[in-house]
Amino acid sequence: MRAIVFISTNKSGSSREAIKAAEWLGYFTIVFTKNEKQLQQREEYTDVHEMIFVNTDNLEDMRKEIKKLQSKGMNIKTIVSFIDPFVHIASILCDEFCHNYTSSKAIEIMEDKEQTRLFLKDQPYTPKFISIQPNESMSTKKICAQLDFPIIVKSPKSTGSKDVLLAKGKKQLEKHFENLRNRNPDESIMIEEYIDGDQYLVEALVYNNNAHIIGIIEQEITKGKRFIITGYGVLASVPETIKSGIEEVLNSIIAAFEIVNGALHLEIRLTKKGWKLIEINPRISGGAMNKMIQAAFGFSLVEETLKLFLGERPAILPKHKKYVFTKYVIVKNNGILEKVTGKGRANKSPGVLEVYVKPKKGTLLIPPLSMGHRYAYVIAEGSSLEEAKDCANNAAKEITFHLKEE
Repeated sequence: MRAIVFISTNKSGSSREAIKAAEWLGYFTIVFTKNEKQLQQREEYTDVHEMIFVNTDNLEDMRKEIKKLQSKGMNIKTIVSFIDPFVHIASILCDEFCHNYTSSKAIEIMEDKEQTRLFLKDQPYTPKFISIQPNESMSTKKICAQLDFPIIVKSPKSTGSKDVLLAKGKKQLEKHFENLRNRNPDESIMIEEYIDGDQYLVEALVYNNNAHIIGIIEQEITKGKRFIITGYGVLASVPETIKSGIEEVLNSIIAAFEIVNGALHLEIRLTKKGWKLIEINPRISGGAMNKMIQAAFGFSLVEETLKLFLGERPAILPKHKKYVFTKYVIVKNNGILEKVTGKGRANKSPGVLEVYVKPKKGTLLIPPLSMGHRYAYVIAEGSSLEEAKDCANNAAKEITFHLKEE
């Protein structure tokens, strides 16, 4: 039986849609998870044909499970992950047990923000940065001599904006540094220049050495305690100056990493000094990204990514081009969720394609400290980006989380 092994999955979003796509393509789907809650909710994962409880941080434990599957006659075609930080681990296992069409080395570097910065340090799109090792103390004087405030303090292993902090002055810098050092004493800390400018997310696939831009998405950032993306606008038509600038950066990255086949997304800002790379991730974005791409261009990016991993040619020619905007809903105060109202009204709003509400009654909701603290989204289309945005924003206003104070 032809099978695909997935290392971890979220309940919804791109990683879950990839499993559904594998089932649709005719593969037996196997998920390795260390999340006991997923086993307790097993009946909600009908697209997962076999769910195996295993420590997904432990390569040896997973090797044993793969060998067991093979001894039962499973023909494992690929081992993948659409979840941080398992993309590299999945690729290592794929090297050992399957034909791996992607590069484990490139994935390993891209998964670590410090390694990525060092690898691309001489490129004009790399921001100024300082890396402070675990056994090093921080010299505020040295940092201030190289970087102007405001500056960014972050963990190289940060995902979903969890440990990306803005420091507006010396005291804040020292506080952020101390907090990160206390939380992760064995990790280095990155200090970077703050980049101002419009931010874009670029979804891309590389097939036979050729980089293909799948979608260019404008990002709307809400600045609270963290930088949280609360709006995504998929451009049906991209101005040539933006497209050519992004292509130049993307092609430079692909050449530097020597990527023959692979999936990645960039977060990139257009500044007065040109394009600056915020980060690279060796996978499709999570959340609603696959659905946004499907609504805008008519194909499933996770399905085409799986084909790429299986050695097939991905079909990424747009079937249509539509402006799509996704608005995420966050909360301003802590509280226990009593009920959600307005979902029906949001669904019936003009231009709306989908409304998704994540938390169930009784869940503790908090103002966002990471992307995981976005609790609903609305996807809408329009004849222009402005129209799609208005439709999504108007529908999102209908959704209310009724909270009871803790």
